[in-house]
Amino acid sequence: MRIDPLKNAPPRKLLCCALAGCLLLGAAPAFAQSTGATIRGQVTTDSTPAAQAQVTATNTATGLSRSVQSTASGSYSLAGLPPGTYRVDVSAGGKTSTQNITVQVGQTATVNLGVGGVGETAQGGAATTLDAVQVTAQAPIETKTSEIATYITPQQIQALPQGTRNFLAFADTVPGMAFEQNPANGSTKLRGGVQSANNVNVYIDGVGQKNYVTQGGITGQDASRGNPFPQLAIGEYKVITSNYKAEYDQISSAAVTAVTKSGTNEFKGSFFWDYTNQDWREPRESEKNGVGKTRSGEKQYGASFGGPIVQDKAHFFVTYEGKEYNAPQDLKPGEGRLPGDLPQAWRDQLGATATPFKEDLYFGKLDWSINDENLVELTYKRREESEIGNVGGQSARSYGTDTGVEEDRYDLRWQYSNTNWLNDAHLTYEKAFWTKAPINFDNGRVLTDGSGDDGKQIYRIGGGEGGLQDKGQKGWSFQNDTTFFGWEGHTLKFGVKYKQVDLDTTEQQPYNPQFYYDIRQGGDVPYFVRFGSPAVGTGGGAVTSKNKQFGLYIQDDWDVTDRLTLNLGLRWDYEKTPSYLDYTTAPDVLASLSTVDTRAGNAPGQTYAQTLALGGIDINRYISTGNNRKPFKDAIQPRVGFSYDLTGDERHVVFGGIGRSYDRNLFDYLQLERSKASFPTRRFKINSPGHACAVGGDCLDWNPQLLDRDYLMSLVNATEAGREVWMFDNDLKTPHSDQISLGIRNSFNLGGLDWNSSTTLQHTRYKDGLLISRGNRYPDGDAYGPNGSPWSAPGLPGLGSLIVATNGFESKSTALLLSLDKPYTAESPWNFNVAYTLTDAKQNIHEKDPVYGWYFAQGGWYDGAWTPRHRLVVSGFTDLPWGMSVSGKLTLASKIKRWDIDGTAAYGGYERPHSWEPDGSLGFKQFDMSLTKTWDTGTDLKLKVRADILNAFNWTNWGGYGINWDTNVVSSWDQFQTRTFKLSFGLDW
Repeated sequence: MRIDPLKNAPPRKLLCCALAGCLLLGAAPAFAQSTGATIRGQVTTDSTPAAQAQVTATNTATGLSRSVQSTASGSYSLAGLPPGTYRVDVSAGGKTSTQNITVQVGQTATVNLGVGGVGETAQGGAATTLDAVQVTAQAPIETKTSEIATYITPQQIQALPQGTRNFLAFADTVPGMAFEQNPANGSTKLRGGVQSANNVNVYIDGVGQKNYVTQGGITGQDASRGNPFPQLAIGEYKVITSNYKAEYDQISSAAVTAVTKSGTNEFKGSFFWDYTNQDWREPRESEKNGVGKTRSGEKQYGASFGGPIVQDKAHFFVTYEGKEYNAPQDLKPGEGRLPGDLPQAWRDQLGATATPFKEDLYFGKLDWSINDENLVELTYKRREESEIGNVGGQSARSYGTDTGVEEDRYDLRWQYSNTNWLNDAHLTYEKAFWTKAPINFDNGRVLTDGSGDDGKQIYRIGGGEGGLQDKGQKGWSFQNDTTFFGWEGHTLKFGVKYKQVDLDTTEQQPYNPQFYYDIRQGGDVPYFVRFGSPAVGTGGGAVTSKNKQFGLYIQDDWDVTDRLTLNLGLRWDYEKTPSYLDYTTAPDVLASLSTVDTRAGNAPGQTYAQTLALGGIDINRYISTGNNRKPFKDAIQPRVGFSYDLTGDERHVVFGGIGRSYDRNLFDYLQLERSKASFPTRRFKINSPGHACAVGGDCLDWNPQLLDRDYLMSLVNATEAGREVWMFDNDLKTPHSDQISLGIRNSFNLGGLDWNSSTTLQHTRYKDGLLISRGNRYPDGDAYGPNGSPWSAPGLPGLGSLIVATNGFESKSTALLLSLDKPYTAESPWNFNVAYTLTDAKQNIHEKDPVYGWYFAQGGWYDGAWTPRHRLVVSGFTDLPWGMSVSGKLTLASKIKRWDIDGTAAYGGYERPHSWEPDGSLGFKQFDMSLTKTWDTGTDLKLKVRADILNAFNWTNWGGYGINWDTNVVSSWDQFQTRTFKLSFGLDW
């Protein structure tokens, strides 16, 4: 039976009125459930519910205090607590008791408190007398939640081996998650399920870090090896892979919610430095056979310091982290070619090289507990980085780009609480920009197999095609989240967010002319050239959009019985993008579409627009008048979850949920309609050996003058031939995912040790993803002509290729998520964690990039969705005698089914997608380990020395694969890390 979560959704006007009414009722100032923890339960006196009992939680490190009174049934709830250890004091009928509790980010911990008798936690453990203070803090496990959530603890962050200090790397230990480090450029991304990193959102102290312009999901993470946030400043975080509640916005895969560290009532600091170089690693395959290792090195260093300004009232915390990399890169021909196949000019730039990178991260935080009801925080983050990128694989170092990131974020937070209300208000400002420029301003030279205009690329040298780019976002926002506890059995939450942000892009790409050479002709004379040039009277590739975002939500966590909890949420989001809405299709494009298509086989008088219609493209959907586009207003998102406690002690809980979540369309794609028109890509065929064409129009006779960029620009003034035309659907929707899941969570004792397990079946359907495809059509409207290539279909008469964009990308996946965890405790100081994911997935585009579907065929589904079917991560750590500790992490993943274009005679010469898999039994395998020794000097100073061995067994893993369909030869490149030794020093005081 098909389940539609929107079938019974209320009308949009009714939804808006209901949410607005809730906000007016909750005008008293609330808290962001995404980071604040909650301690709740029942107070009893001599086993009888204690009404009007006073319950106070005091943070043992900062002195932050919160108090509430229990209800008539003895229930209490202390919410909005920063993660940490709290002393919970309860007073009823002249009797008191105290207990210490440790809570995690966003956790709801159920703790029943007894006064004058016996009480017990909701974990069903042995009864504990609470008349005396317990020195050891309990850490209740949250089992009674519908969220598919996993906590990343401070102990994991500190202990597990790690190649980079990106705090998101530990999310790799969560079923359904994958932290990926691109071996070609070292860039890092976090993926949830089969969706791309673009669909993830990370919330720091309740504020989303979404990247609105470029890729990566988080600002600054587009093709960057840098870290999004200093790891020293992260206290802990939670990863939610599905069933997140209504307060989470701009997301369709996984949510990561993290909390930053604060200063405490003691002055504390830390320092670290770690290092490795080429002498501490095994050679890569490209460095063997006498070639020698490429000089490389990695340095990471940083420090933090925090403490009191006013004891129990105000504190500060500051940190800095730096990274310096000089990473090796493999250079290797593509398409199964060998170095000896290449002409000498290309062959000289093969081998191995290294690319430098530098990053500086700063973070500061001030907090002030004005009184028990009011808390104010101010945080600031600064990120700076520079890098040589786009090198490796088939791109020589000369073809590289100089990439930079600059980011500033400010967050002013006011949290107010009383007996029944909690409010969390944020006023934020952000400015994050990503820039790129070629290392060399020169002609780019691309060696291909000679098929089609662009051909299948084998190797690239000279001036890179990265172009001049400057892309980013800047603006402010206000968000307010309110929680109401005055309704027995219900926790009601509602919130609003308004954001005004300028999205800016400057894209002059390709700035360097790109000349294409046929390897079959010796690579001496180019047969095709592609370059960009500013259109007269335009901004020359610069686009700015003053976007406005608005979001509303309401959430009710309803304890129907002491065993059944329902999580009922509803959210609505809206975004206005003026640069897309106000765009007007150029008159020359309209004229071209009205041109009679005189090609053989067409009906008399058939226009090119009518030819497109035969191919399924109603061009009227793409012609914009400047006022016929409207913002998407249907982002209504019901989210329903449940949990049922089978045994009444929260040790065996069945949970599940169904919901919809909307993400957003990246501006980096939306702006192409404007930027390609103002800095269009020009294309000319060159009449050269093996590539004869009729000189005139878009065909030029070979002349060495063509290698002069200024001369090329002068040719543009005489003709518009080769100009690309990009047209976007007038009714673009916002991409979304529908999620449904069912699972069981267990806590059990085995061998005298507490264990936690979870088994979940999860199905996700992603729809309305942006799909950019070719609009060129043959006379009969088909994208594939007699020779089987969509690249040979002519574009718009008098112009060039037609590119169309609409909501056409879809994926569907069903996953089995299994986890087993033995927590680290003071009594049992070791941890063991197993995370296994079985995935069955498909997507309707064969390419790995889920946006550009150049070979898109309507109705087709491709297995695998570029995701391993099996993925297993086993990790753990333990304390050893003499101040030592050891940790390890094993990652195994099956081979990824790959799709490529086969144009050989075996398939009739048609360029159609076909699947294949690399050799080997596993697609990826790596084991990392670390050993730490800590010296306690007898003072407040502690010295730590740590050794990490990454890929301890030196297993060979490849990131890049290609296949030559003529020979069925599989080539591999972009090798992942070889066995590497890393040494670290640290000081804590």
